[in-house]
Amino acid sequence: MEIEQMKSSFSPPTAIARQYSVNFPNHKYQELNLSSMNGCGGGGNYPRSPLGIIETRTLPTAPTPLLAADRLNSAIFHLKSDSPAEDSGIIRIESNGRIGYGLVKVPIQEKVEALDWLRSQSDTLLPRCYFSGRDSGDTALIQNRNGDWRASSNGHDSQQKLLSVAGLGSAVSFRHLHPFSSDDWHSIKRFLSKKCPLIRAYGAMRFDARSDIAPEWKGFGSFYFMVPQVEFDEFKGNSMLAATIAWDKRLSRTYEQAIASLEATMLQVSSVVRRLNGNISRAKVFHQTHFPNKLSWDESVKRALDLISSKNSTLVKVVLARSSRVLTIVEIDPLEWLTSLQVEGDNAYQFCLQPPESPAFIGNTPERLFYRNRLNVYSEALAGTRARGGTESLDLQIGNDLLSSAKDHHEFAVVRESIRRKFETVCSSTVVEPSKVLRKLPRVQHLYAKLTGTLRKEDDEFKILSSLHPTPAVCGLPTEEARILISETEKFDRGMYAGPVGWFGGAESEFAVGIRSALVGKGVGALLYAGTGIVEGSNSSLEWQELELKTSQFTKLMEFEAPLLATRERIEL
Repeated sequence: MEIEQMKSSFSPPTAIARQYSVNFPNHKYQELNLSSMNGCGGGGNYPRSPLGIIETRTLPTAPTPLLAADRLNSAIFHLKSDSPAEDSGIIRIESNGRIGYGLVKVPIQEKVEALDWLRSQSDTLLPRCYFSGRDSGDTALIQNRNGDWRASSNGHDSQQKLLSVAGLGSAVSFRHLHPFSSDDWHSIKRFLSKKCPLIRAYGAMRFDARSDIAPEWKGFGSFYFMVPQVEFDEFKGNSMLAATIAWDKRLSRTYEQAIASLEATMLQVSSVVRRLNGNISRAKVFHQTHFPNKLSWDESVKRALDLISSKNSTLVKVVLARSSRVLTIVEIDPLEWLTSLQVEGDNAYQFCLQPPESPAFIGNTPERLFYRNRLNVYSEALAGTRARGGTESLDLQIGNDLLSSAKDHHEFAVVRESIRRKFETVCSSTVVEPSKVLRKLPRVQHLYAKLTGTLRKEDDEFKILSSLHPTPAVCGLPTEEARILISETEKFDRGMYAGPVGWFGGAESEFAVGIRSALVGKGVGALLYAGTGIVEGSNSSLEWQELELKTSQFTKLMEFEAPLLATRERIEL
């Protein structure tokens, strides 16, 4: 993002001598460049034949990231002199999963975390990604009506689960302007294998692929996924450094080009990892604008309520969102924000996705869209929001109020039953357990249900993804009527906000819902997103307060200059 002088008539704070506009760069996206191959092909060309090679090669244990990088470079040199005969393939080279701490003969006192590694890669413009699953047991802290606590797990093996992945550069990326299709899904799956479970494609999709793409979201296309060239994988008790090359002559990418691209990326990788404590300086905000503003929000909520109560409408719920644009005195580091969000990230997903020459899409979302392990698939219903109480008794009182609220139960039941019906169209069996409990997060609490199903075949993964998104929790019900109202009402582009964000793997896949998220530009400023469900009985002022509560995880990282500037100025995006 760039800040530049502009002609306007507002008066800035005393400390600000110039007037500004926000500009996210809108560079032409290069489908094929040194750092990436577009696995979707060009001109509608979708190769379907299997890759010639899909394999993982393991190197001996290395006690430090520096030695691991040296061994990777040596392995890449040998790959360069041993060109395979196959015209296509993907090869992952990884350390033995024991660098950094814990299981090596030369222990490192300070463990190395994936996000610290990625933040240390500051001297590069390469695309990057970060994805952190929920806590090691992947359990939800929930409470039933009797006040009894229990844990809800989804079947992950916590000892072997990959906790966090930080990626730099892309061995192969997948991006297009058209909506994500079965062909695109097959294009990604070509590069994945059950035999190589850690070769994964990380990315996100737009909330509404049929809507126009605003300039700030251009680099993401309608969807964007990447298999990292170099990645740092964090497990429970150990970690590893890995490198991946991918090539396919049918996609105009030779083995030699793939090797050269990986060598160029490795030259930019820093092996010096700075451990960061999560304490950051608060970004000073001198301007903030909400879209819509409070007056327009009230009008939008009234319009939605009128439609819900209309006898000629089938609309039951619609989720309206707000985009908050902030300008700060100094540049915001998206990974610094993400580090701070980790402090309150138990039972939530943290993610960062940044295509070439684009802002970074970051988030700290509690909501799973689905997790698939072969034929087993899991999802969740999450709706209704209350703040946490300052004391145990107050927190219990607030939680009981949420459990007994007729309005919130209605909103929650709409979400839960919609997901259940969608499961039943794809799965041979479906179980809802628990059916309604509290989900406790550091700042808020929600109504929660867990759904488990069994797919008829693994290729039904695309069906479950396309069926579940968008859920009533981020769109409404009926889906199409709610989507149309959103497109007519909201005057900003949601982009990847409220869309699927996660990864595809050979035997597993996992996607969260991209809420509690922000788009952080390369220069100064950010766009914060939040939404709330409108159902019969909703109050626009209370829903506005809920928006404030949901964005508080970001606004707590900022110090607002007083007074904030009025909204007369022109903001260019």
